[in-house]
Amino acid sequence: MRKPLAPDMFDELCPSALSPFRLVDKWAPLIIMCLEDGPRRFSELRVPLHGITAKTLTQSLRGLQRDGLVTRTAYTEASPRVEYELTPLGRSVIKPMLTMCAWVSEHWDELLDAREAYERNTSQLDQAG
Repeated sequence: MRKPLAPDMFDELCPSALSPFRLVDKWAPLIIMCLEDGPRRFSELRVPLHGITAKTLTQSLRGLQRDGLVTRTAYTEASPRVEYELTPLGRSVIKPMLTMCAWVSEHWDELLDAREAYERNTSQLDQAG
């Protein structure tokens, strides 16, 4: 017999509630990697982040700022500009992210096989239904 799940296992003090990353969040880790070598302007970030909309990039950057991983600096020069930069806390997440990337590389074929099998099974269920 299985032990029942505790109703308070995800209470407000659970560390997962503070996690700035969700495993399905596509953009935050990519933005962090773009900022690894130093500050970048908004337009610079859009170059390698193919497919991201300005709205989504803005939302992701604000979320990273909220979590203390990125700072936003506005320069009021003759040509005003804004730069985003990793904080020390933001830099500290690069190593765990690289570990996750290494895991994905190691299990790449298994992940692709699982996705293909899922798609085949889902397609067969859709055709049968």
